[in-house]
Amino acid sequence: MSQDIKDTCFVDWKEREAVAEAMIPLIGRLYRRNNVVTSVYGRAIINQSVIGIIKAHRFVRQVENNELSVLDTYPILQILDTLELGHAHIDIGKLAIKYQKQDGVSLEEFIKNEVAPVVGKYDGEEANRQNQETKDIVLYGFGRIGRLLARILIEKAGGGSNLRLRAIVVRQGGADNDLEKRASLLRRDSVHGPFLGTISVDEENQALIANGNYIQVIYSDGPDKVDYTSYGIDNAVVIDNTGKWRDQEGLGLHLKSKGVSKVLLTAPGKGDIKNIVYGINSDLISAEDTILSAASCTTNAITPVLKAVNDEFGVVNGHVETVHAYTNDQNLIDNYHKGSRRGRSAPLNMVLTETGAAKAVAKALPEMAGKLTGNAIRVPTPNVSMAILNLNLSKETTAEGINDFLRETALHSELQKQIDFVNSPEVVSSDFVGSRHAGIVDAQATIANGNRVVLYVWYDNEAGYSAQVVRIVNQMAGVQYPVFPGTGKV
Repeated sequence: MSQDIKDTCFVDWKEREAVAEAMIPLIGRLYRRNNVVTSVYGRAIINQSVIGIIKAHRFVRQVENNELSVLDTYPILQILDTLELGHAHIDIGKLAIKYQKQDGVSLEEFIKNEVAPVVGKYDGEEANRQNQETKDIVLYGFGRIGRLLARILIEKAGGGSNLRLRAIVVRQGGADNDLEKRASLLRRDSVHGPFLGTISVDEENQALIANGNYIQVIYSDGPDKVDYTSYGIDNAVVIDNTGKWRDQEGLGLHLKSKGVSKVLLTAPGKGDIKNIVYGINSDLISAEDTILSAASCTTNAITPVLKAVNDEFGVVNGHVETVHAYTNDQNLIDNYHKGSRRGRSAPLNMVLTETGAAKAVAKALPEMAGKLTGNAIRVPTPNVSMAILNLNLSKETTAEGINDFLRETALHSELQKQIDFVNSPEVVSSDFVGSRHAGIVDAQATIANGNRVVLYVWYDNEAGYSAQVVRIVNQMAGVQYPVFPGTGKV
């Protein structure tokens, strides 16, 4: 390789760095002033570093077989910044690729046409937007899912989101420095890393202040024993992430507390409770619903892929095997547990156990009723799981054929927030920590033989699931914005 080529590579890299650096204030201004969330093929670029922005562009080559550079998207951001946009989610990567296929139209004209419904819809300065009605959110429980939900809600509040985390509710008792301990758990996470921002503790008023969000900490020994209105909280959505109450009677206790209007359970609901997998049956959510379930992390991971495959190829029957990270329901060392095998040490064993996810799919996707069996193996990793879908189809296909279909689904369908796609022979579970897709199809692992297909679907059983929960809360609260390019809301 000649020295000229080496020099050219370095010069090109420095140019891309400079452009990505110039993009950051535009991305931030669109987000905080206009509440416009920008992304590159579904990967949000808000609060990203220069390298993070460049890597998001690099991902496009893997899935679209097409290069995308910050040099292509920077002009799009510049144009968007001048259009006085209303609230929206805009994928500048997809806009750039789409524009490359256009002929005889200027970039400015193209962008204006693509986002026309929100052009000129800017609703005033930040001070005015802060006075708009927000939806109060309460986290009942502050464990693994509760803290990840808090992180996402706090992050989204930076753009003037209409969801506002107002309180967390925990059990009575605890250490003298209980608040500081809970703040520390939110501030540092062994799996997901440090909190992106600052957290302080208001001991006198029993509150946490995270990135300017004032979050009341309420101690209670029951869901029906809190007067939220005494804290200035009203008409709130309570997200119960304790898993202790799963039926109408138990979850209905929340509605007896003053200031609560709706309840969302972060576990499979029992009885007549609607189990919602966002993107699949979220159209069933009505204004009259007061209690809903967000199903399970595994159900959220597999149902979107199963729907897509069933719609295109027809699923006759199949088996779902889940290789699941251990959870704090298991024991660190061998000890008594009411569940079979779960009493054995989680960090030392693969633990064969049952899962209701295969049957639960039918609650969100009735056409799959009776078609699936399922089992699970808990393995000694703290996060990120995998579902292996062994399916018999109505139509024959090839690995290339079904992968092409799932790639297209992940990039351009209404399930793009639920299904992600990776085509690398080197990825492992830790590569998917923090993914906010419900599931990620591993194309390199796909097996197809006639009408029999085996699909491998990764999922961050904590972050991906929490993102799905927040999407449901958005819909319950009526906070949904148009998506560009294309139609739909998120």
